[in-house]
Amino acid sequence: MYKVLKKEGRAKRAQLSTVHGVVQTPVFMNVGTAAAIKGAVATSDLEEIGTQIELSNTYHLHVRPGDELIKSVGGLHKFMSWERPILTDSGGFQVFSLAKLRKITEEGVAFHSHIDGRKIFMGPEESMQIQSNLGSTIAMAFDECPSSKADRPYVRNSVDRTTRWLVRCQAKMRELNAKEGTVNPSQLLFGINQGAIFDDIRIEHAKRIAELDLDGYAVGGLAVGETHEEMYHILEETVPYLPEDKPTYLMGVGTPANILESVDRGVDFFDCVYPSRNGRHGHLYTNYGKINLFNQKYEKDMRPIEEGCLCPACRRYSRAYIRHLLKAKEMLGMRLCVLHNLYFYNTMMTEIRDALDEGRFAAYKRAKLERMTQGQ
Repeated sequence: MYKVLKKEGRAKRAQLSTVHGVVQTPVFMNVGTAAAIKGAVATSDLEEIGTQIELSNTYHLHVRPGDELIKSVGGLHKFMSWERPILTDSGGFQVFSLAKLRKITEEGVAFHSHIDGRKIFMGPEESMQIQSNLGSTIAMAFDECPSSKADRPYVRNSVDRTTRWLVRCQAKMRELNAKEGTVNPSQLLFGINQGAIFDDIRIEHAKRIAELDLDGYAVGGLAVGETHEEMYHILEETVPYLPEDKPTYLMGVGTPANILESVDRGVDFFDCVYPSRNGRHGHLYTNYGKINLFNQKYEKDMRPIEEGCLCPACRRYSRAYIRHLLKAKEMLGMRLCVLHNLYFYNTMMTEIRDALDEGRFAAYKRAKLERMTQGQ
């Protein structure tokens, strides 16, 4: 199912075979929270720009349109017309991000819908049931994501509970995958390592969850307030205790530099809203750093966003025109910027895989980081 093809230091080049196709890693998953990438991007666009995995959110789809509805029409793949792999986040991060509205117990979390205020309860079994109804390729275990600023006793208790929840997730998924009428009986389960910025809690948790022999392992609870240096340190300390022969996923990260540094530390799955969110605001990634198209200096610039880029925006349109669209609040401007940024990320992952295949990742990383910090 998962095979490491090559290594360079801790960096790994692998492939994951799933019921919805083979994923080449390292991979960046394109985030479509409510079953669509924000910015008027269609699944046909994702195919064109080389997206391997789309990521959707369990909580948001449970609230609207409802996971039972999605199951009744044949599952999320059919619903959104996407045949490649989908990973669904468990809803655990919403527990963290909707902190003012929630109450955590051993059974799970009670909180209020951000749409209509109705009370929702989600625990390990509920999260697995929702994700089973969606029929995603990869389901994430239900966890709590403690703040990087949380004190040690709170983090310790939270991580212990997350471990107990993981055991319940695994049992429930086995039950659901064996059930008649399940949308995807080959659904995979990834567990999540937590522990805030406490090395020893992280390491101990990694050891405990590694024993469960899951389909993959994520490092969660980063990019929620700690510095980049703290994040890299945690990866250096924690990843060696997660199984190397399973996918290693860093949740919610990050910038191109974050991805390069994390690949170097053994991570091979990533997701982040940065490319789409920044694109919607005219902030664009290039090999020479980020540019802000709202800057007046681009108003007559007839060059593409980046010379040589083969994304749908750069193949045809100029900086000046896209800037005009953004200023005029035309949806096309936002769409072209999001497509460019996602293409940039997807292409960078292809470059990383090629560099690992050819044993030159260290040199590639160094050159890429140098170029991106030069600016234009």
